[in-house]
Amino acid sequence: MTSDSVAPVSTKARILEVTAALVAESPDGDVSTRAVCEAAGVGAPALYRHFGDKEGLLSAVVDHGWDKYLATKRDRAPGTDPIQDLRDGWDTHVEFALHNPNLFRLMHSPAMRTPPAAALESHRILTSDLQRAAEQGKLRLAPELAAQIIMSANVGVALMLVSRPATFTDESVSRRVRDSVHTMVFTPDVMTASTAASAGPSTRDPSTPEADEARLPATAARLNALLRQAPAPVLSPAEDALLTEWLNRISNAPRS
Repeated sequence: MTSDSVAPVSTKARILEVTAALVAESPDGDVSTRAVCEAAGVGAPALYRHFGDKEGLLSAVVDHGWDKYLATKRDRAPGTDPIQDLRDGWDTHVEFALHNPNLFRLMHSPAMRTPPAAALESHRILTSDLQRAAEQGKLRLAPELAAQIIMSANVGVALMLVSRPATFTDESVSRRVRDSVHTMVFTPDVMTASTAASAGPSTRDPSTPEADEARLPATAARLNALLRQAPAPVLSPAEDALLTEWLNRISNAPRS
């Protein structure tokens, strides 16, 4: 006997919760609709009525996973140091993956053809933190490009750690990749300050060629970020678009 007569909302929620639990417990992260129906105590027509097909069901589980991941980020008040927020954000992302390996793999599966709204929200949160860093002159790339670089590396590291744990056994891998990527997107003084406490007094000269090379793109990124915060437009739409293109070109130009 099935429970199809239960109110649709509660039935849908029960199917979703059961599917998420089965995904988490599955050796390979896959589940069958038959197993879901048996565990939820519903018939196949109820599952298809609420989710359309198996892909629709898994898409709903992915949405649920993203909401679970973003729960802590949505309630987080921005700190005074966007760089620390970005480091913490990277580490939180990896920790979530390690605690929810099957769900995380499903969240980033190529089979999920349409990115969930929550995934786009996650990217916006990252870009917002980078925008704050740019406003403080700490970013050497435009926030949008920096967000693409950081998100790609963060997700890649997390997927390797949960997909190939026998190969990726060094616990410092995530931190090392994080710091390497941050060295690419942040100005040299930011990374020097971040390692001063653990590495002792720095012997790097702030007037080195590396620092000089980073100064121009960082200044362009900062000016671009500050102009976006202007209370009233100071340029015409055409002028603003042209200046934005120029500043992004300076910020994002490939450097040796």
